[in-house]
Amino acid sequence: MTIPSGPAQEDAVPVGLDAARATLRVDAAGLHGAGAAILAEAISSARYVLIGEDHLSREIPAFTLGICRLMVPDGLDALAVEIGPEAARLVDAHLRRGDRLARLAAVLTAHPDAFAFQNGRDESDMAAACAALAGPDFQLWGLDQEFLGAPGYLFEQMRAARPGPIARAAIARLAAADRAATRRAVASGAAGDLFLYHVDDRQLAETDAAILHDGGAHVAALFDALCETRAIYLRQEEDGRASNFRRARLMQRTLLRYLAARPRPPRLLFKFGAVHMGKGINALGQRDLGDFVAEHAREEGVGALHIAVYGARGVRALYGGVGRQVRHQPFVLTDDADYAWLAPALPSAADTRTGDWTLIDLRRLRTTASPLPSPAWRDAVHRYDLVVVAPELTPSSLIGTL
Repeated sequence: MTIPSGPAQEDAVPVGLDAARATLRVDAAGLHGAGAAILAEAISSARYVLIGEDHLSREIPAFTLGICRLMVPDGLDALAVEIGPEAARLVDAHLRRGDRLARLAAVLTAHPDAFAFQNGRDESDMAAACAALAGPDFQLWGLDQEFLGAPGYLFEQMRAARPGPIARAAIARLAAADRAATRRAVASGAAGDLFLYHVDDRQLAETDAAILHDGGAHVAALFDALCETRAIYLRQEEDGRASNFRRARLMQRTLLRYLAARPRPPRLLFKFGAVHMGKGINALGQRDLGDFVAEHAREEGVGALHIAVYGARGVRALYGGVGRQVRHQPFVLTDDADYAWLAPALPSAADTRTGDWTLIDLRRLRTTASPLPSPAWRDAVHRYDLVVVAPELTPSSLIGTL
Protein backbone atom coordinates (compact mmCIF):
# COMPACT_ATOMS: atom_id res chain seq x y z
CA MET A 1 0.00 0.00 0.00
CA THR A 2 3.05 2.24 0.03
CA ILE A 3 3.21 5.60 -1.73
CA PRO A 4 6.80 6.68 -1.18
CA SER A 5 7.49 10.07 0.33
CA GLY A 6 9.88 12.61 -1.11
CA PRO A 7 13.22 13.49 0.43
CA ALA A 8 11.92 16.70 1.99
CA GLN A 9 8.76 18.61 2.87
CA GLU A 10 6.80 15.40 3.47
CA ASP A 11 4.57 17.13 6.02
CA ALA A 12 4.16 20.41 4.12
CA VAL A 13 0.57 21.54 3.58
CA PRO A 14 -0.61 21.64 -0.05
CA VAL A 15 -2.31 24.83 -1.16
CA GLY A 16 -6.06 24.24 -1.14
CA LEU A 17 -5.96 21.33 1.32
CA ASP A 18 -8.49 22.92 3.69
CA ALA A 19 -10.99 23.37 0.86
CA ALA A 20 -10.42 19.77 -0.25
CA ARG A 21 -11.03 18.35 3.23
CA ALA A 22 -14.40 17.09 4.50
CA THR A 23 -15.62 15.18 7.53
CA LEU A 24 -17.07 11.71 7.08
CA ARG A 25 -18.95 9.56 9.55
CA VAL A 26 -19.09 5.78 9.14
CA ASP A 27 -21.56 3.62 11.03
CA ALA A 28 -23.81 0.59 10.60
CA ALA A 29 -26.36 2.66 8.68
CA GLY A 30 -23.84 3.87 6.09
CA LEU A 31 -21.84 7.02 5.36
CA HIS A 32 -22.81 10.50 6.57
CA GLY A 33 -21.68 14.10 6.51
CA ALA A 34 -20.09 16.32 3.89
CA GLY A 35 -17.64 13.56 2.93
CA ALA A 36 -20.53 11.21 2.19
CA ALA A 37 -22.03 13.79 -0.16
CA ILE A 38 -18.72 14.05 -2.05
CA LEU A 39 -18.54 10.26 -2.32
CA ALA A 40 -22.14 9.99 -3.49
CA GLU A 41 -21.61 12.56 -6.24
CA ALA A 42 -18.36 10.97 -7.41
CA ILE A 43 -19.79 7.42 -7.36
CA SER A 44 -22.88 8.43 -9.32
CA SER A 45 -20.76 9.01 -12.43
CA ALA A 46 -18.49 5.94 -12.03
CA ARG A 47 -18.94 2.48 -13.48
CA TYR A 48 -15.86 1.28 -11.61
CA VAL A 49 -15.12 2.18 -7.99
CA LEU A 50 -11.73 1.05 -6.67
CA ILE A 51 -10.84 0.95 -2.96
CA GLY A 52 -7.14 0.68 -2.12
CA GLU A 53 -6.81 -0.33 1.50
CA ASP A 54 -4.88 -1.56 4.50
CA HIS A 55 -6.03 -5.18 4.94
CA LEU A 56 -8.03 -6.95 7.67
CA SER A 57 -9.34 -4.12 9.78
CA ARG A 58 -12.86 -3.87 11.15
CA GLU A 59 -13.36 -0.29 9.99
CA ILE A 60 -12.52 -0.47 6.27
CA PRO A 61 -15.10 -3.21 5.59
CA ALA A 62 -17.67 -0.94 7.28
CA PHE A 63 -16.62 1.87 4.94
CA THR A 64 -16.81 -0.53 1.97
CA LEU A 65 -20.34 -1.52 2.91
CA GLY A 66 -21.19 2.19 2.93
CA ILE A 67 -19.85 2.40 -0.63
CA CYS A 68 -22.02 -0.60 -1.58
CA ARG A 69 -25.04 1.29 -0.25
CA LEU A 70 -24.18 4.26 -2.45
CA MET A 71 -23.66 2.12 -5.56
CA VAL A 72 -26.68 -0.18 -5.33
CA PRO A 73 -29.39 2.30 -6.42
CA ASP A 74 -27.69 2.73 -9.82
CA GLY A 75 -26.63 -0.91 -10.02
CA LEU A 76 -23.84 -3.03 -8.52
CA ASP A 77 -23.05 -6.26 -10.32
CA ALA A 78 -19.96 -7.60 -8.55
CA LEU A 79 -17.37 -7.04 -5.84
CA ALA A 80 -13.86 -7.87 -7.09
CA VAL A 81 -11.45 -8.83 -4.31
CA GLU A 82 -7.88 -9.95 -3.73
CA ILE A 83 -8.45 -13.71 -3.75
CA GLY A 84 -8.30 -16.36 -6.45
CA PRO A 85 -11.20 -17.28 -8.75
CA GLU A 86 -11.69 -20.72 -7.16
CA ALA A 87 -11.74 -19.19 -3.68
CA ALA A 88 -14.23 -16.60 -4.92
CA ARG A 89 -16.51 -19.30 -6.32
CA LEU A 90 -16.49 -21.02 -2.95
CA VAL A 91 -17.18 -17.83 -0.99
CA ASP A 92 -19.81 -16.63 -3.48
CA ALA A 93 -21.70 -19.91 -3.16
CA HIS A 94 -22.13 -19.29 0.58
CA LEU A 95 -22.73 -15.51 0.64
CA ARG A 96 -26.46 -15.79 1.19
CA ARG A 97 -26.52 -18.79 3.55
CA GLY A 98 -27.39 -18.39 7.21
CA ASP A 99 -24.62 -20.86 8.10
CA ARG A 100 -22.07 -19.08 5.86
CA LEU A 101 -19.40 -18.66 8.54
CA ALA A 102 -19.65 -22.26 9.74
CA ARG A 103 -19.36 -23.64 6.22
CA LEU A 104 -16.37 -21.46 5.34
CA ALA A 105 -14.73 -22.32 8.66
CA ALA A 106 -15.14 -26.02 7.86
CA VAL A 107 -13.32 -25.59 4.53
CA LEU A 108 -10.54 -23.59 6.19
CA THR A 109 -10.18 -26.16 8.96
CA ALA A 110 -9.80 -28.91 6.37
CA HIS A 111 -7.53 -26.76 4.16
CA PRO A 112 -5.75 -24.14 6.29
CA ASP A 113 -4.93 -20.95 4.37
CA ALA A 114 -7.05 -22.08 1.41
CA PHE A 115 -7.91 -18.43 0.80
CA ALA A 116 -7.01 -15.02 2.20
CA PHE A 117 -8.86 -11.85 3.27
CA GLN A 118 -12.35 -13.27 2.81
CA ASN A 119 -11.43 -15.51 5.75
CA GLY A 120 -11.65 -12.35 7.86
CA ARG A 121 -14.89 -12.15 9.85
CA ASP A 122 -15.50 -8.49 8.97
CA GLU A 123 -14.63 -9.01 5.29
CA SER A 124 -16.99 -11.96 5.05
CA ASP A 125 -19.80 -10.09 6.80
CA MET A 126 -19.28 -7.08 4.51
CA ALA A 127 -19.44 -9.19 1.34
CA ALA A 128 -22.59 -10.95 2.55
CA ALA A 129 -24.28 -7.66 3.46
CA CYS A 130 -23.31 -6.14 0.10
CA ALA A 131 -24.78 -9.18 -1.68
CA ALA A 132 -28.04 -8.80 0.26
CA LEU A 133 -28.27 -5.13 -0.74
CA ALA A 134 -27.34 -5.67 -4.40
CA GLY A 135 -29.75 -8.53 -5.12
CA PRO A 136 -29.64 -12.10 -6.41
CA ASP A 137 -27.49 -11.45 -9.48
CA PHE A 138 -24.61 -9.91 -7.51
CA GLN A 139 -21.36 -11.90 -7.60
CA LEU A 140 -18.03 -11.99 -5.80
CA TRP A 141 -15.12 -12.02 -8.27
CA GLY A 142 -11.61 -13.22 -7.38
CA LEU A 143 -8.88 -11.81 -9.59
CA ASP A 144 -5.69 -12.86 -7.79
CA GLN A 145 -3.73 -16.08 -7.60
CA GLU A 146 -5.01 -18.70 -5.16
CA PHE A 147 -3.57 -18.61 -1.64
CA LEU A 148 -0.72 -20.60 -0.13
CA GLY A 149 -2.86 -23.40 1.30
CA ALA A 150 -5.16 -23.78 -1.71
CA PRO A 151 -3.70 -26.96 -3.32
CA GLY A 152 -5.67 -29.38 -1.14
CA TYR A 153 -8.94 -27.65 -2.01
CA LEU A 154 -7.96 -27.51 -5.70
CA PHE A 155 -7.20 -31.27 -5.68
CA GLU A 156 -10.68 -31.87 -4.22
CA GLN A 157 -12.20 -29.88 -7.07
CA MET A 158 -10.13 -31.83 -9.60
CA ARG A 159 -11.36 -35.15 -8.22
CA ALA A 160 -14.95 -33.86 -8.22
CA ALA A 161 -14.59 -33.17 -11.97
CA ARG A 162 -14.22 -36.96 -12.51
CA PRO A 163 -10.92 -37.18 -14.41
CA GLY A 164 -9.87 -40.41 -16.09
CA PRO A 165 -7.84 -43.07 -14.24
CA ILE A 166 -4.38 -41.84 -15.24
CA ALA A 167 -5.03 -38.24 -14.21
CA ARG A 168 -6.88 -39.37 -11.08
CA ALA A 169 -3.90 -41.43 -9.90
CA ALA A 170 -1.46 -38.56 -10.51
CA ILE A 171 -3.70 -36.11 -8.66
CA ALA A 172 -4.03 -38.54 -5.76
CA ARG A 173 -0.23 -38.71 -5.40
CA LEU A 174 0.07 -34.93 -5.17
CA ALA A 175 -2.93 -34.70 -2.83
CA ALA A 176 -1.25 -37.14 -0.44
CA ALA A 177 1.93 -35.07 -0.52
CA ASP A 178 -0.14 -31.94 0.15
CA ARG A 179 -1.82 -33.50 3.19
CA ALA A 180 1.55 -34.44 4.68
CA ALA A 181 2.97 -30.96 4.02
CA THR A 182 -0.12 -29.31 5.52
CA ARG A 183 0.24 -31.33 8.72
CA ARG A 184 3.84 -30.15 9.03
CA ALA A 185 2.90 -26.55 8.31
CA VAL A 186 0.07 -26.51 10.84
CA ALA A 187 2.39 -27.93 13.48
CA SER A 188 5.13 -25.38 12.78
CA GLY A 189 2.99 -22.44 11.65
CA ALA A 190 5.53 -21.85 8.87
CA ALA A 191 4.20 -21.16 5.37
CA GLY A 192 7.49 -22.47 3.98
CA ASP A 193 6.44 -25.99 5.06
CA LEU A 194 3.43 -25.97 2.74
CA PHE A 195 3.18 -28.11 -0.39
CA LEU A 196 3.75 -25.25 -2.85
CA TYR A 197 7.29 -24.76 -1.57
CA HIS A 198 8.22 -28.45 -1.71
CA VAL A 199 6.64 -29.98 -4.80
CA ASP A 200 9.22 -30.05 -7.58
CA ASP A 201 9.04 -29.34 -11.30
CA ARG A 202 9.34 -33.03 -12.21
CA GLN A 203 6.29 -33.97 -10.11
CA LEU A 204 4.28 -31.16 -11.64
CA ALA A 205 5.35 -32.06 -15.19
CA GLU A 206 4.33 -35.70 -14.66
CA THR A 207 0.95 -34.68 -13.31
CA ASP A 208 0.44 -32.19 -16.12
CA ALA A 209 1.08 -34.93 -18.68
CA ALA A 210 -1.37 -37.24 -16.93
CA ILE A 211 -4.04 -34.53 -16.88
CA LEU A 212 -3.51 -33.80 -20.56
CA HIS A 213 -4.05 -37.53 -21.22
CA ASP A 214 -7.47 -37.94 -19.58
CA GLY A 215 -8.10 -35.17 -17.08
CA GLY A 216 -10.38 -32.94 -19.12
CA ALA A 217 -10.47 -29.18 -19.62
CA HIS A 218 -11.75 -28.20 -16.16
CA VAL A 219 -9.14 -30.27 -14.33
CA ALA A 220 -6.46 -28.80 -16.58
CA ALA A 221 -7.61 -25.26 -15.74
CA LEU A 222 -7.52 -26.01 -12.01
CA PHE A 223 -4.03 -27.48 -12.32
CA ASP A 224 -2.85 -24.46 -14.30
CA ALA A 225 -4.15 -22.23 -11.47
CA LEU A 226 -2.16 -24.24 -8.95
CA CYS A 227 1.01 -23.99 -11.04
CA GLU A 228 0.59 -20.24 -11.56
CA THR A 229 0.07 -19.74 -7.82
CA ARG A 230 3.25 -21.70 -7.08
CA ALA A 231 5.24 -19.71 -9.63
CA ILE A 232 4.11 -16.39 -8.13
CA TYR A 233 4.96 -17.39 -4.56
CA LEU A 234 8.33 -18.89 -5.47
CA ARG A 235 9.23 -15.77 -7.42
CA GLN A 236 8.22 -13.66 -4.43
CA GLU A 237 11.07 -15.23 -2.48
CA GLU A 238 13.57 -14.23 -5.18
CA ASP A 239 12.28 -10.95 -6.63
CA GLY A 240 9.21 -9.28 -5.14
CA ARG A 241 8.81 -6.77 -7.98
CA ALA A 242 8.88 -9.49 -10.63
CA SER A 243 6.37 -11.54 -8.65
CA ASN A 244 3.99 -8.60 -8.34
CA PHE A 245 4.34 -7.88 -12.06
CA ARG A 246 3.28 -11.45 -12.78
CA ARG A 247 0.38 -11.08 -10.32
CA ALA A 248 -0.73 -7.85 -12.00
CA ARG A 249 -0.77 -9.50 -15.41
CA LEU A 250 -2.74 -12.44 -14.00
CA MET A 251 -5.31 -10.13 -12.38
CA GLN A 252 -5.74 -8.23 -15.63
CA ARG A 253 -6.30 -11.41 -17.65
CA THR A 254 -8.73 -12.77 -15.09
CA LEU A 255 -10.72 -9.54 -15.03
CA LEU A 256 -11.03 -9.65 -18.82
CA ARG A 257 -12.38 -13.22 -18.61
CA TYR A 258 -15.04 -12.15 -16.10
CA LEU A 259 -15.98 -9.18 -18.27
CA ALA A 260 -16.19 -11.29 -21.43
CA ALA A 261 -18.65 -13.63 -19.73
CA ARG A 262 -21.12 -10.81 -19.03
CA PRO A 263 -23.93 -10.01 -21.48
CA ARG A 264 -23.52 -6.29 -20.78
CA PRO A 265 -20.80 -4.12 -19.20
CA PRO A 266 -21.08 -4.57 -15.41
CA ARG A 267 -20.79 -1.98 -12.65
CA LEU A 268 -18.02 -3.06 -10.29
CA LEU A 269 -16.57 -2.36 -6.88
CA PHE A 270 -12.92 -3.37 -6.34
CA LYS A 271 -11.25 -3.83 -2.94
CA PHE A 272 -7.50 -4.54 -2.98
CA GLY A 273 -4.35 -3.40 -1.24
CA ALA A 274 -3.61 0.23 -2.06
CA VAL A 275 -0.49 -0.58 -4.10
CA HIS A 276 -2.74 -2.33 -6.64
CA MET A 277 -5.53 0.23 -7.04
CA GLY A 278 -3.88 3.48 -8.11
CA LYS A 279 -3.64 4.94 -11.59
CA GLY A 280 -0.34 5.28 -13.42
CA ILE A 281 2.91 3.93 -12.02
CA ASN A 282 2.64 2.51 -8.50
CA ALA A 283 5.17 2.46 -5.69
CA LEU A 284 6.80 -0.63 -7.20
CA GLY A 285 7.36 1.20 -10.48
CA GLN A 286 4.65 -0.85 -12.23
CA ARG A 287 1.27 -0.39 -13.86
CA ASP A 288 -0.99 -2.53 -11.72
CA LEU A 289 -4.65 -3.51 -11.81
CA GLY A 290 -5.89 -0.03 -10.90
CA ASP A 291 -4.17 1.51 -13.89
CA PHE A 292 -5.53 -1.26 -16.12
CA VAL A 293 -9.08 -0.50 -14.95
CA ALA A 294 -8.53 3.22 -15.45
CA GLU A 295 -7.40 2.62 -19.04
CA HIS A 296 -10.27 0.21 -19.66
CA ALA A 297 -12.76 2.80 -18.39
CA ARG A 298 -11.20 5.44 -20.62
CA GLU A 299 -11.59 3.19 -23.65
CA GLU A 300 -15.24 2.57 -22.74
CA GLY A 301 -15.87 6.25 -22.13
CA VAL A 302 -17.06 5.66 -18.55
CA GLY A 303 -15.92 6.82 -15.13
CA ALA A 304 -13.55 5.10 -12.70
CA LEU A 305 -13.17 6.40 -9.14
CA HIS A 306 -10.00 5.51 -7.18
CA ILE A 307 -10.18 5.79 -3.36
CA ALA A 308 -7.26 5.18 -0.97
CA VAL A 309 -8.30 4.30 2.60
CA TYR A 310 -5.90 4.43 5.56
CA GLY A 311 -6.03 4.53 9.33
CA ALA A 312 -4.27 7.29 11.27
CA ARG A 313 -3.28 4.86 14.03
CA GLY A 314 -4.43 1.71 15.72
CA VAL A 315 -3.59 -1.99 15.55
CA ARG A 316 -2.98 -3.93 12.35
CA ALA A 317 -3.84 -7.58 11.78
CA LEU A 318 -0.83 -9.40 10.32
CA TYR A 319 -0.36 -12.96 9.09
CA GLY A 320 0.09 -15.18 12.12
CA GLY A 321 1.09 -18.49 10.56
CA VAL A 322 -0.54 -21.39 8.75
CA GLY A 323 -4.07 -21.92 10.01
CA ARG A 324 -3.51 -19.52 12.88
CA GLN A 325 -5.19 -16.38 14.11
CA VAL A 326 -3.76 -12.99 13.11
CA ARG A 327 -1.09 -11.35 15.19
CA HIS A 328 -1.42 -7.72 16.24
CA GLN A 329 0.91 -4.80 15.57
CA PRO A 330 0.23 -1.28 16.91
CA PHE A 331 0.97 1.50 14.45
CA VAL A 332 0.92 5.25 13.93
CA LEU A 333 0.65 5.91 10.21
CA THR A 334 3.01 8.87 10.00
CA ASP A 335 5.71 7.11 12.04
CA ASP A 336 6.37 5.31 8.76
CA ALA A 337 8.46 7.58 6.53
CA ASP A 338 6.44 6.44 3.52
CA TYR A 339 3.36 8.12 5.01
CA ALA A 340 4.84 11.26 6.54
CA TRP A 341 3.34 13.25 3.66
CA LEU A 342 -0.15 12.45 4.99
CA ALA A 343 0.39 14.27 8.30
CA PRO A 344 -1.57 17.42 7.33
CA ALA A 345 -4.45 15.30 6.06
CA LEU A 346 -4.99 13.22 9.21
CA PRO A 347 -8.11 13.58 11.33
CA SER A 348 -7.86 16.34 13.92
CA ALA A 349 -7.79 15.66 17.66
CA ALA A 350 -11.46 16.64 17.79
CA ASP A 351 -12.29 14.21 14.97
CA THR A 352 -10.44 11.46 16.78
CA ARG A 353 -12.50 12.07 19.91
CA THR A 354 -15.78 11.97 17.98
CA GLY A 355 -14.76 9.08 15.71
CA ASP A 356 -15.09 11.20 12.57
CA TRP A 357 -13.12 10.25 9.48
CA THR A 358 -11.40 12.66 7.08
CA LEU A 359 -11.89 12.75 3.32
CA ILE A 360 -9.49 14.63 1.03
CA ASP A 361 -10.76 15.30 -2.48
CA LEU A 362 -7.49 15.01 -4.39
CA ARG A 363 -9.20 16.05 -7.61
CA ARG A 364 -9.39 19.61 -6.26
CA LEU A 365 -5.63 19.66 -5.68
CA ARG A 366 -4.99 18.89 -9.35
CA THR A 367 -6.50 22.19 -10.36
CA THR A 368 -4.49 24.50 -8.10
CA ALA A 369 -2.00 26.81 -9.76
CA SER A 370 0.45 26.27 -6.88
CA PRO A 371 2.79 23.28 -7.07
CA LEU A 372 2.28 20.44 -4.62
CA PRO A 373 4.82 20.49 -1.80
CA SER A 374 6.45 17.07 -2.24
CA PRO A 375 6.83 14.20 -4.71
CA ALA A 376 4.64 12.08 -2.44
CA TRP A 377 1.73 14.51 -2.70
CA ARG A 378 2.19 14.71 -6.46
CA ASP A 379 2.14 10.92 -6.74
CA ALA A 380 -0.94 10.60 -4.52
CA VAL A 381 -2.89 13.27 -6.38
CA HIS A 382 -2.38 11.52 -9.70
CA ARG A 383 -2.80 7.94 -8.47
CA TYR A 384 -5.99 8.46 -6.49
CA ASP A 385 -9.06 10.68 -6.67
CA LEU A 386 -9.93 10.61 -2.97
CA VAL A 387 -8.04 9.77 0.22
CA VAL A 388 -10.09 8.67 3.21
CA VAL A 389 -8.50 8.38 6.66
CA ALA A 390 -10.10 6.65 9.65
CA PRO A 391 -9.04 7.99 13.05
CA GLU A 392 -8.25 4.46 14.22
CA LEU A 393 -8.14 0.93 12.82
CA THR A 394 -8.79 -2.15 14.92
CA PRO A 395 -7.92 -5.69 13.79
CA SER A 396 -10.41 -8.16 12.41
CA SER A 397 -10.23 -11.84 13.27
CA LEU A 398 -10.04 -14.93 11.03
CA ILE A 399 -12.53 -17.75 10.79
CA GLY A 400 -11.52 -21.39 10.71
CA THR A 401 -8.24 -20.97 12.60
CA LEU A 402 -6.57 -22.81 15.45
